[in-house]
Amino acid sequence: MRWIKRTLAASGVLLLLLATALLVYRERVLPQTSGVIELKASSPVTGYTPGAEIRIERDADGIPTIRAQSLADTCFGLGVVHAQDRLWQLETHRRIGAGRLAEAFGPGALPTDRFLRSLGVRRMAQAQWEHLPESSRLLLRAYAAGVNSVIHDQLRARPPEFLILGLQPEDWDPVDSLAWAIMMAWDLGGNWNSELLRLRLALKLPVARINELMPPAPGEHSVARADYAALYRGLGLGEPARLTAWAGLVDSAPPSGIEGEGSNNWVLAGSRTTTGHPLLANDPHLKLSTPALWYFARLEAPGFSVAGASLPGLPGIVLGQNAHVAWGFTNTGPDVQDLYLEQVDPARPGRYRTPDGWADFETATEVIKVRGQPDVTMTVRRSRHGPVISDAGPGGGGDLVGAPGKPGYVLALRWTALDPDVDPIAPDLAMLKSASVAGFFAATRGWVAPMQNMVVADDAGHIGLIAPGRVPLRKAENDLGGEAPAPGWDARYDWDGWIPTDATPRLVDPPGGAIATANQRVTPAGYPYYLTNEWALPYRHERIVQLLAAKPRHSLDDLAAIQADQVSLAARKLLPWLLEARSPHPLAAAAQAELNGFDGTMAADKAAPLVYWAWQRQLARGLFEPKVGPQLWERGLASRSFQDALEGVLERNDPYWCEASKARAREACMDQVDAAFTRALDELQQGWGSDPDRWRWGRAHPMRAEHRPFSHVAALAPWFELRAPVGGDTFTVNAARVNLVPDATTGELFLDEHGPSLRALYDLGDRRNSRVVDSSGQRGIVLSPLYRNLLPSWLRVQGVPLWPAAAPEQVLVLRPPH
Repeated sequence: MRWIKRTLAASGVLLLLLATALLVYRERVLPQTSGVIELKASSPVTGYTPGAEIRIERDADGIPTIRAQSLADTCFGLGVVHAQDRLWQLETHRRIGAGRLAEAFGPGALPTDRFLRSLGVRRMAQAQWEHLPESSRLLLRAYAAGVNSVIHDQLRARPPEFLILGLQPEDWDPVDSLAWAIMMAWDLGGNWNSELLRLRLALKLPVARINELMPPAPGEHSVARADYAALYRGLGLGEPARLTAWAGLVDSAPPSGIEGEGSNNWVLAGSRTTTGHPLLANDPHLKLSTPALWYFARLEAPGFSVAGASLPGLPGIVLGQNAHVAWGFTNTGPDVQDLYLEQVDPARPGRYRTPDGWADFETATEVIKVRGQPDVTMTVRRSRHGPVISDAGPGGGGDLVGAPGKPGYVLALRWTALDPDVDPIAPDLAMLKSASVAGFFAATRGWVAPMQNMVVADDAGHIGLIAPGRVPLRKAENDLGGEAPAPGWDARYDWDGWIPTDATPRLVDPPGGAIATANQRVTPAGYPYYLTNEWALPYRHERIVQLLAAKPRHSLDDLAAIQADQVSLAARKLLPWLLEARSPHPLAAAAQAELNGFDGTMAADKAAPLVYWAWQRQLARGLFEPKVGPQLWERGLASRSFQDALEGVLERNDPYWCEASKARAREACMDQVDAAFTRALDELQQGWGSDPDRWRWGRAHPMRAEHRPFSHVAALAPWFELRAPVGGDTFTVNAARVNLVPDATTGELFLDEHGPSLRALYDLGDRRNSRVVDSSGQRGIVLSPLYRNLLPSWLRVQGVPLWPAAAPEQVLVLRPPH
């Protein structure tokens, strides 16, 4: 018995020591947010020291107000609060931009590093730094100095992620900010992926069928006049070795242009509001993460006052409000990426074919450190069009030579965001300083990428929309139009300048007093320039317009109710076929009973949305997988909803896709509808039990705010990531993208990882009413109550004050050296 008592006593002492250590660690890892910090002299990385005292006043929600005597000093203060609250997030942003993930996370991250090194993000950020004006460099240096002051002088304990992974935070370099700006543009541009997918489909399907599977947006048409399927067969691209090599590119690349990754914004003139002043709403739909992508802050300096959402890694405010103007963004989605097939000289593989003969690739050697394994050395290349992204493919090299004696090809990417003259800082600063809609429009002139639909309102009562950005002009003789990879040696496929800056879409004070965008087509009839034919389907925009038209005047709470709307107009398009579905499955009658009265409202507490999406997924698979093959389906197509393609097939009773003769096409399509219903019920029964009355959309479709990298570690995920049941779907205003492939870590179907990364409502009559919220909290330290404090408000589609509503809870003074 004595040894048991001793063991229990020792265990108790050990637990007490562990609890004490945890309490001490928690106290030390949380940042100092009150009192005075005596700053040290500038670091050699940035050479910047604040010119005067900086005050950081935090409210109860952890949102800081940074008061300084210059704009540069506010950027220093923003760097400080970003590093205090989001140091691990900054670490991941820096590693992504530099292609240094495998160094921290191991060989599983090596394919992504290879792609990022091939893309050359960090190298192009360095080139952009060398082209920046000193005014932009100053703000970047000030921001980096603020981050580094925390790392060197304020950090009492490393955040948990650093401890668990055995990492030390490194200095932030101003170029790291530019690299992260490029990665944000990458996240919002996915045309390269569509081009590569069309190439792969062209080796299995005729172009006409590809256009049915990937149809242009409503009101648009395919701009590719050439038979690119015949072109690629003629080049010998159909050989299995080539297909395998290029298929891996999409898997290794950071996600971009994901369906459902869009945004909503709308603005009402005073004639349409209960206040008589403009109101503006915005909710960008991006990858949900823990901590959230955004960080709320207020910046105050003489003659300068702005509040809103910042991006850790960048100085300034991206979305927000100043003393006179408020603004919100949605993604325009223009075609600013083209893939080129570069033909490699078989006699001298260091050269490639151009319109003027053979030219040498630009080359660089990259060394990738891999945790627990030897370094990996790779050679990356650039052609006259841009980086050779196929160098990232399996085995490296990127040359798809095929049979002896045949030409080899590599894939190069032309993309506006990689241009060396891009300056993301100057236009953002000009927008933050603007005092009117007209002034905001003028401020956007230097904006390059990503092109955004910016709605704006001012306190004089004006509203507007402008979509600034650098968009290429393509030659009249370009018969591929940027829809599919083009022969790089043919000059007709080269870009031919840019859409004039003052000719991008814009609108001021429309007669109806309302402007709304949701990634749908924003160009008017007769617009003379081509932006894209891959606009998002118009369902979110149509629903917003419906709800705005339902009342003559709206309050801020009315706008919040619109943001919360969960009616899927897309589901209403396909629902008639589901309601006619018949199945011998024993649960068929009960499942149809759940669909009685279903109007497309994707409520979390109902079974009908789950039945609908399980059926929709199986219908797409049943129609399209037999034509494209299981490998291409699983590795390129299964994540897409094919909403527009399904509508077309069913409305046409298409005999090709339904695999029937024209005489019985309708019956065959209904056979497909019925078979999909049966397969869906099998899947639902296996996953959710045999009582459809107990199925719930919210349980099957939770939001997951991913933590990098611990969402992929089963033991750590429950501690670091955030989850909650949600309604909505890919096409609702309250967007909650439906993941149609099993999650790689948990195997879950229908997981929601893309949705409103923030919600904002702005009152131009009284900015004290403006409110914001994101999907996690301000602080990225899991032991802090601010780690998840905003999630409940986000789930209820509520918000917290954007501007200070009370005296600050905490005040920190940063005092520069004398």
